[in-house]
Amino acid sequence: MKLPADYSISAMREDEVATLGDWAAAEGWNPGLSDLKIAWESDPDAFIALRHANTLAGGGSIFSYGGEFGFMGLFIMRADLRQKGLGTVLWHWRLNRLLERLKPGAGICMDGVFDMVPFYERGGFKSAFRDVRYQGSAVGATDPDVATLGTGDFAKIAAYDRAFVPAARDAFLARWIAAPGVITMGLHENGKLAGYGVARPCREGFKIGPLFADRADIAERIAASLMERIAGQQVQIDVPEANLATVALAERFGLQMSFGCMRLYYGPAPALPIGRTFAVTSLEFG
Repeated sequence: MKLPADYSISAMREDEVATLGDWAAAEGWNPGLSDLKIAWESDPDAFIALRHANTLAGGGSIFSYGGEFGFMGLFIMRADLRQKGLGTVLWHWRLNRLLERLKPGAGICMDGVFDMVPFYERGGFKSAFRDVRYQGSAVGATDPDVATLGTGDFAKIAAYDRAFVPAARDAFLARWIAAPGVITMGLHENGKLAGYGVARPCREGFKIGPLFADRADIAERIAASLMERIAGQQVQIDVPEANLATVALAERFGLQMSFGCMRLYYGPAPALPIGRTFAVTSLEFG
């Protein structure tokens, strides 16, 4: 299908990114207050707009991590323009453009809502596992061995983070942990970082992500410390269901499953330590 004559696809303007965020909130995705600003500052070429005349009709992101790996997210059509084939054109345009932005052979990841998985698989993606959102009221406890981490700790955070992602993301991560209202905490063993987690303010409450740790007990202690800092507020955590320990962890905190996506890969799936991944960073940016 081709676009009607009065439609076009091109790079998104910064003011349109805010509109995309409002649409995401209306869909119940509950984006972090700084998520889109961080993504824009890290990779402004990632945001793609479908316009009807000069009005935003749909959009999405095609994030590139240094050309080494890509992530497709935030795929939304304006509600009155769905089921018309326009989103199909936009999605394939975004995929082709992201492939152009990446080095040959680089993989692409996305988290797709379950109803759209057959469409994404027809587009060349392969399902890997489910990322499931757990939600509830934050209840935690202070742990004297879990410390607040700041910008001065960035080098060790980035070094630890690198094992959990397909490509280095220092520019993105530096902004992620330094955003207003963000809490970053970690636990050391034998003088080395053995896990860290981030809680960030969202349209409603907080999300915890990422949460990476050497073991489940470390992840639980970090999660408890983060939730003690936001006690009583709504908290959401997006966990890879393939890691049974993190599902059990979420349930021990009294959280309930509320939403889910399928993790899909285009090209080679990276060998990542899912057993040590207790919360993904973001369903929109990887």
